[in-house]
Amino acid sequence: MSVYDSCVALSGGNDTAALQCIATSMDDRISAVTADYNSVSANMNTIALDLASLSMGVDIFFLIFAATVMFFMQAGFAMLCAGSVQAKNVQNTIMKNLLDACGSGLAFFAVGYAFAYGGTPQDSLDVYTHEPVDVPITFIGYENFFLIGVENYAFWMYQYAFAATAATIVAGTLAERCQMTAYLLYSSFLTSFVYPIIAHAVWSANGFLTTVRVNPLFGVGMIDFAGSGVVHVTGGFTALIASKILGPRKGRFDEEQGIGMARRIEGNSSSLKALGCLILWFGWYGFNCGSIHQVSTATLAKIASLSAVSTTLGAAAGAITALALSAQLARRQTGELSYDLSDALNGCLAGLVSITAGCGMIEPWAAALIGAIGGIVYLISGSLLVKFRIDDAVEAIPVHLGPGIWGVLSVGLFASPRRLMEIYGHTNHPGWFYSFTHGGSDARLLAANIVGLLFIIAWVLATMLPFFHILSYLGWFRTDSLEEIIGLDPGTHQERDNITRQHMAVLRKRLNAREGIPNEHESLRPIESDEFVHDP
Repeated sequence: MSVYDSCVALSGGNDTAALQCIATSMDDRISAVTADYNSVSANMNTIALDLASLSMGVDIFFLIFAATVMFFMQAGFAMLCAGSVQAKNVQNTIMKNLLDACGSGLAFFAVGYAFAYGGTPQDSLDVYTHEPVDVPITFIGYENFFLIGVENYAFWMYQYAFAATAATIVAGTLAERCQMTAYLLYSSFLTSFVYPIIAHAVWSANGFLTTVRVNPLFGVGMIDFAGSGVVHVTGGFTALIASKILGPRKGRFDEEQGIGMARRIEGNSSSLKALGCLILWFGWYGFNCGSIHQVSTATLAKIASLSAVSTTLGAAAGAITALALSAQLARRQTGELSYDLSDALNGCLAGLVSITAGCGMIEPWAAALIGAIGGIVYLISGSLLVKFRIDDAVEAIPVHLGPGIWGVLSVGLFASPRRLMEIYGHTNHPGWFYSFTHGGSDARLLAANIVGLLFIIAWVLATMLPFFHILSYLGWFRTDSLEEIIGLDPGTHQERDNITRQHMAVLRKRLNAREGIPNEHESLRPIESDEFVHDP
């Protein structure tokens, strides 16, 4: 029975009573519908909040997971260095890699993060919102020291892994001849001041090179998606400066034969080198895929997936190209075709370094091309090091510096308009290749990236050159010559047959003198390397 029929029956023919009954019934129904609507609306708001919270949780977990995968690269660096040095220096090399992670963590916690991102609005730390940021340009961050006021701890963890990677690049270059004190000072200085200024300029919304500003440099800003320039050029160029000042290992170059006569000092384990390379390749997925920061939307997840594909293709192409080219060069020199494991491993790493800057904004075919060219750049860079008599125990300079520069330049050439739209929300200035194929000549992105490279090189040169010179002047940089010959691992000294008791006594005195500990016996007599004979 309808409301009308019910009310007429109840009113007994009284029209006024019937109308009042109908009005009351309708009010009750409207109230019930309103209550139902409010309940549904409240439930929808709760669901929306839950979805937003879930989305945030997924993004935070993704960033933490990417950071931990990237941190595992420290194990890769340790294994690569341990396999590349002589057996007498393995413990010392691994110790430096461990202290790298520890010193970098404390330095980046205390001041490094503040210098890199302090004062940057928290919302703008997510640079993929498609919304340009209008904030003042600053040279250095000025807030959040010791993480005071920081809420996004996952972002700190991820950025710390970047900083530690930049510092660890130098560990292998200076292996077998650098004092522990100098290394600790260097790694702390790099991660607390030098690297954060570069990260601030390129990745902070307050940086003058960033692409997310309202009026970026040349209308586009520098694009270095995962750090070919910010991380690898910084570490590689620092390693170049340090190695030049420190000098080569004893026996690396033939002093009598002149420039260009290099003696290859073989590492103690090819297995450790291969293991280290594969661990680094694995960690690079966190390095590159994690640079999108979020995967809670279909577009962002697609960019992370593309980054993984680009990383794979870049590494594979770099390894194959470097191996094939080095084999052909060896056949020209010796008449025999030989395949060098070190060239394949380092070519793989060079391809990874090259693809890092543009992994999320280039097409797969371009990723393979960029990685292949990275392998060639590695071989050329390695030859130049030998020509200029610069010693690099693990070839970190040709792996990180040259391919890092090429990686940043490749973004200016191959950045896809479609990918730029997905990441940054604009296609104003794509890679020069795409502009050229459409009849244009827009090279603004390339120009901005060149400016960014020049800034990175100039800043590292201005800070690290005097820093290493001061260490060298104070006698804190290079280890004692006798200690270098004997080995930096104290536990292996007694195990070497060609080390006499006299050598050990002289070494102890020299080390005591360096530490300011008085010696009680005869004065020190220098011992040359040709005095190393077996003591029966």
